Amino acid sequence: LIESTLRTNYYQDKPHLSFKLDPSRIEGLPFPRPMFEIWVYSPRVEGVHLRFGKVARGGLRWSDRREDFRTEILGLVKAQTVKNAVIVPTGAKGGFFAKKLPDPTVDRSAWMAEGIDSYKTFIRGLLDLTDNLVTDAGAETVVPPSDVVRHDDDDSYLVVAADKGTATFSDIANGLAAEYGFWLGDAFASGGSVGYDHKAMGITARGAWESVKRHFSELDVDTQTQPFTVVGVGDMSGDVFGNGMLLSRHIRLLAAFDHRHIFLDPAPDEEASFGERQRLFELPRSSWDDYDKSLISEGGGVYARQAKVIPVSPQVRNALGLPEATTELSPPELLRAILLAPADLLYNGGIGTYVKASTETNASVGDKANDAIRVDGKDLRVKVVGEGGNLGMTQRGRIEAALQGVILNTDAIDNSAGVDCSDHEVNIKIFVDRMVAAGKLSPEERADFLASMTEEVGRLVLEDNVDQNILLLNDRMRVAEWSPSYERLMDWLEKSADLKRDLEALPSTETLRERLGQGQGLTSPELSVLAAYAKIELATALRESDLADDPWFRQTLRAYFPQQLRKRFDAELDTHPLRREIIATVVANDMINIGGITFAFRTMEETSATEVAVAKAFVALREIYELDTMVEELNSLPASFPTEHWSTVHLDIRRLLDRAVRWLLGQGGTSRPIADTVAEFKPLMDPMRARLLDYLRGDDRERVAGWLENARGWELPENLALRWAELFESFVLLDIAKIGHSRKEPVEEIAAVYYTVFNRFHIDSLLERISSLPRQDRWQALARAALRDDLYSTASDMTTAVLENTASGAPAEERLKDWETQNAEQLGRAKTMFDEVNSLESDDMASLSVALRLLRSIVRR
Repeated sequence: LIESTLRTNYYQDKPHLSFKLDPSRIEGLPFPRPMFEIWVYSPRVEGVHLRFGKVARGGLRWSDRREDFRTEILGLVKAQTVKNAVIVPTGAKGGFFAKKLPDPTVDRSAWMAEGIDSYKTFIRGLLDLTDNLVTDAGAETVVPPSDVVRHDDDDSYLVVAADKGTATFSDIANGLAAEYGFWLGDAFASGGSVGYDHKAMGITARGAWESVKRHFSELDVDTQTQPFTVVGVGDMSGDVFGNGMLLSRHIRLLAAFDHRHIFLDPAPDEEASFGERQRLFELPRSSWDDYDKSLISEGGGVYARQAKVIPVSPQVRNALGLPEATTELSPPELLRAILLAPADLLYNGGIGTYVKASTETNASVGDKANDAIRVDGKDLRVKVVGEGGNLGMTQRGRIEAALQGVILNTDAIDNSAGVDCSDHEVNIKIFVDRMVAAGKLSPEERADFLASMTEEVGRLVLEDNVDQNILLLNDRMRVAEWSPSYERLMDWLEKSADLKRDLEALPSTETLRERLGQGQGLTSPELSVLAAYAKIELATALRESDLADDPWFRQTLRAYFPQQLRKRFDAELDTHPLRREIIATVVANDMINIGGITFAFRTMEETSATEVAVAKAFVALREIYELDTMVEELNSLPASFPTEHWSTVHLDIRRLLDRAVRWLLGQGGTSRPIADTVAEFKPLMDPMRARLLDYLRGDDRERVAGWLENARGWELPENLALRWAELFESFVLLDIAKIGHSRKEPVEEIAAVYYTVFNRFHIDSLLERISSLPRQDRWQALARAALRDDLYSTASDMTTAVLENTASGAPAEERLKDWETQNAEQLGRAKTMFDEVNSLESDDMASLSVALRLLRSIVRR
């Protein structure tokens, strides 16, 4: 332990001790092990701060678990690290236990004062060991803390946030940062009086509600226009529960509880109950006992959790799905009944862990206070779970519920908007303070300028919640079919990213195969973890590369910030000290959200390209095909639009990206600026995409016309319907544009010849046959991809041969017929071979490879 100590404040002669440790060197420490750990000790308080990277963020909790608060914080930081996949810093979490608290029932103000003093001691203990950044004449210098011997590198990025018990303490923390002259100022603790108030914005609940809305859309329910029943954990005075229960006027809240009361309303009136919830939310320090009892439906009521027994009316019995003989329950029994009620939604906005797996013990959960009421995931009867609060379920509990058909993500996905908002605040303040120091923004104007961006910050943050829910839903649509690629990704993450399947509750290969035998694959909670790991690994690689040096990403950086900041300080934004980290995080998130969890991994696996090359190809093609416009139109469809059709379009966009990115990587040249790649292809492809149907022939035209008819039947907007119907056919425009750069013929003539070749040789039919080949392992996937690439190359080579050997200006059909006459003997042999292949009962790699090789030989003699 001594040899693992990196810093201590012992020689500063403070009334508290701080030790900064390197957990990787401490044997026997439970996993996961953070990069840094700071222990703070004094007679009045003990605390721990765990960080998983140099740039890390997370809240500080006022813990009530004297014996195992480190275990509590370790569980929280594990979730935080996953949650932070959408932001620049990785996960951190801190917690302190105040040891000298007076009895709050006797003197609550004295109890709070002691808690605040304990919090201050804890913060001071952290700052005692943290380097500072001092700016002098425009240059920044790292200044170590006084009287501290450092056995590690410079380490100046320390930010904190609110958590249980510390929601109103941000100004206190920022006051201490000012006392220490710490470089981050009031960006040290987000959410202070000059910052973005999470409760006022309702940002955490609004983020969780995006998950709820998306989950219900799978059930063809629009939560904003249709009624649905809810049971919940929390009360209206709380940020996450209170804000959450005001996000739809159609909530029918049947039951809820917090640590004080149990609320029962078996047949609520939507409008009246909404109004009363709103009144309680606005009432300072309200409780369920403040609810107007005259508005509660027959058989309901509000009961103290300290009651020995609570009567159960027939109406409550029916609402909670209890046995006929039930007339009364003890409070713990009633709370279990609420958690297991057959409602539409279970919404957690409270503190505590209420759902575990049947294979877990209460002791293993580490939340003794709720042992008596905790239920098993397999017994949940709700359709949807929304996790506004942290750690409301164990990960294994979530998985067990998902395997029973409950629709849910994880707390890290659902409530990520809070930490996302805090990170935006910190990154905005870091930049704004530089503008103040440079004299480009007056100190007096700073607070109002920050406040003017509140709404825009909220919009930017919620986009991440929307995108992550779309990612998980789309991956779940084909989860069993894609199981081999998830398996390979997990294997790779175990080797490259220190993934530990058991620790993350991910299934073993054997368990996953058993599930597949029952028609099930990875669940959404498991996919949530994989998505986070994929994003973190990708962002790390991009951050350490030269990606951010490409001028294209000036716009990426600007899109991260509110428009008010962009408009006023456009010229200065590139000086942001976290510019590279922001760009890497945004690009990594976009790649996974749009391309899928395994997108980057599979592309690297199949092409041996680097993360940077894949990222640049992705960004270029996203622009060339104007995919953002298509995705925005798709995501703006009403919640009533069938999920199956909605995901079909999303997955087809992914399929185009898959093929186009591989094609571009195969051409080389990804080291050049992205703008050059876009300029090479987009001007030629735009006019062709605008009239693609005009170029298609025969079966290909009929196929696209059929898709367009389907899209209109689904009532897709006309422009989106046309884009989707032509999506696959537009892939070959890359080849056509490439040919166009090497020939003098108008690109329209080249396109006409290409699509005529495509139809004449039934290229699409061959592609479908290649796509149906197995890809159970990496080599099958590589072989299949190579075969597909060969087929597209052959179509391109045939087009070039026709163009070179026939009269320019003649109709495409005539030119192809002339070329076929010139190559009749070779084409005859190829036709014989294809007839033989077509007579086989099923395709295999060998037969298709031989047939394709013969076809290629005609144009590669």
